[in-house]
Amino acid sequence: MQRETSQTTIPFWRDERVLKVLGQIAFVVLVFIFFSFIFQNMKAGLAKQGITLSLNFIRGVSGFDIAETLFPYDRSSTYLQAYQIGLLNTLLVSVVGIFFATILGVILGVARLSTNFIINRLAAFYLELIRNLSLLVFLIFWYLGVFLKLPKVKEAIIWPGDIFLSNRGVGIPWGIPTASFPTFRLILLFGFFLALAVFFSLRAYSQRTGRAPLTLLWTFLTFVVVALLGWVILPEKPLMIDLPRVEGLRLTGGKILTPEFMALTSGLTLYTAAFIGEVVRAGIQSVSKGQVEAARALGLNGFQTLRLVVFPQALRVIVPPLTSQYLNLIKNSSLAISVGYPDVFYVSNTIQNQTGRAVEMIGMVMLTYLAFSLITSLLMNWYNKKIRLVER
Repeated sequence: MQRETSQTTIPFWRDERVLKVLGQIAFVVLVFIFFSFIFQNMKAGLAKQGITLSLNFIRGVSGFDIAETLFPYDRSSTYLQAYQIGLLNTLLVSVVGIFFATILGVILGVARLSTNFIINRLAAFYLELIRNLSLLVFLIFWYLGVFLKLPKVKEAIIWPGDIFLSNRGVGIPWGIPTASFPTFRLILLFGFFLALAVFFSLRAYSQRTGRAPLTLLWTFLTFVVVALLGWVILPEKPLMIDLPRVEGLRLTGGKILTPEFMALTSGLTLYTAAFIGEVVRAGIQSVSKGQVEAARALGLNGFQTLRLVVFPQALRVIVPPLTSQYLNLIKNSSLAISVGYPDVFYVSNTIQNQTGRAVEMIGMVMLTYLAFSLITSLLMNWYNKKIRLVER
């Protein structure tokens, strides 16, 4: 009885649980004091120059042009609108880059493990070459040595599908909405919800029967079929295809992708795909060879083994480092300034030079990238929880 009393009356300065909480509180206080000192020092330095922290300037007229915009913008727009254009440009490069880098990275990772000597060696050469290059140097080379060295507009290379390649940009066919486009948009919305219904139905069927249909393929085909039917049944085509063409010394018509956008997006895609390829290779190699042998014993071919047995198990290893590569691509998009693409960092620099509001603009850029990173991490962590193996 006396022993039990002595064990329950440990002084708080010797209790590990209390010490852990006190240590965390002390750390938070020290961090708060440190940043408070920095903030007060910065505020005092700005006050000596007659500057006070404020975001009122963001409503002022920008007075500068932006080469690439997703929405209408001119010199009479505000600094806030200019910043939003840069933010959307960054978001566009990040989403497109992540999509294509994932596809190319998976292909490279699988090719790296191919039993075909040529495919294996080519994939290994690409991975080792790109991963040992500086991204900034690679982007500048890709911009100056590839896209700006394409033929002049009058000598543009024309690929099948009326795709024009020139040093003024890449022209691709584009759709111009007609009077029936609003109706077609509703049909696309219906197709999206129908595709979702097919996706969840096939997944429930897979869980109930143990069979694994090509869920993503059938989901995609459902949406495509609905879209094609909508295109055919409407009395007027919802989109009028506008083809690119050469007029004088420039490309017009269609959609003109500037050399800056193409260099940045393709450069980030090719660079990040090399790291994703190594992540995929490591994930596949983490799966026991016994799993592959068991799948072959059941009569599954190579593709079925990869899709149904290897890849689902490899994802638990692939997804965490894959999240890091996605975050790297988003943050590396700030190197757009090296090729002249007007991303959020490029636009913020212009605003900063005009207004002298360096602290505010850098703070906004930091919060923007922080928001992008947190949202990406949140989505990937959610997906990681969905596909992880549940152990008993």
